[in-house]
Amino acid sequence: MTMNDARSSQDPTTAHPRPDFPDQNQEHPGWTGPMDPPPDHGEDSYRGSGLLEGAKTVLTGGDSGIGRAVALAFAREGADVLFTHLPEEADEARETVRLVEDAGRTAIAFPCDIREEERCREVVGRAVNEFGRIDVLVNNAAYQMSQPDGIGAITTEQFDRVVRTNLYAMFWLCKLAAPHIPSGGSIINTTSVQAYKPSPHLLDYAMTKGAIVTFTQGLAQMLVEKGIRVNAVAPGPVWTPLIPATLPDTAEFGKQAPMGRPAQPAEMAPAYVFLASRHASFITAEVMNATGGTPLP
Repeated sequence: MTMNDARSSQDPTTAHPRPDFPDQNQEHPGWTGPMDPPPDHGEDSYRGSGLLEGAKTVLTGGDSGIGRAVALAFAREGADVLFTHLPEEADEARETVRLVEDAGRTAIAFPCDIREEERCREVVGRAVNEFGRIDVLVNNAAYQMSQPDGIGAITTEQFDRVVRTNLYAMFWLCKLAAPHIPSGGSIINTTSVQAYKPSPHLLDYAMTKGAIVTFTQGLAQMLVEKGIRVNAVAPGPVWTPLIPATLPDTAEFGKQAPMGRPAQPAEMAPAYVFLASRHASFITAEVMNATGGTPLP
């Protein structure tokens, strides 16, 4: 189903590809091109209606997957987008830039590794220099690596990378960006179904996603008096390059969801648009679950 068909009735369990998928594995960080089926970011379907007209936005991990879908949707809703990506993801980032610019908005691709505080400081500084303010900060970048052999196989190096990418960077970016977010602005963090139903082979990743829920709820109470809303989106399984790059078996990915399939990135983007928009003006400290039917607290 495309966004153009949204008013018509269609079974959501069959609206997008279902497993079994071809077996496919990639080196981290993974690439969109080789994926089969190809991810849908909303290129041919998302239609904007001015919900974010003139908004200045910062997005981490915007080169592919959910990040690319959010960048595309924000741009088609009228927002300018500065997004981060790893230096090795430059080719992926160029496609996101193209999509944003084709929507008539400004796109700034910022190559960096947000595990370092100084890089986060540079991201915020560049956004303020270019835009003058930050209306919406989307903390989306994350790292995971499956370890089916359990906690004993999680090295300190892996643990450090997961925590610094998923938590430290979010903390730093929120701390640095908050003084530049005007009243009416918002922060949106990406947590996960893993926060509530952790998979043993993703123990360290799931731990950080649980922490993001707590961080979101606490920061929301801290910033509400300044008129800044803080919310999160909790995706279930989503078909992105992170999957073939970090999981050993992709054939049945998403089959565990009640809908029997993974989400496409395009199905996540509307949640971020809603939370960033004026339609969510009375919503803060909330987690929007987009899990394909997995019940969460």
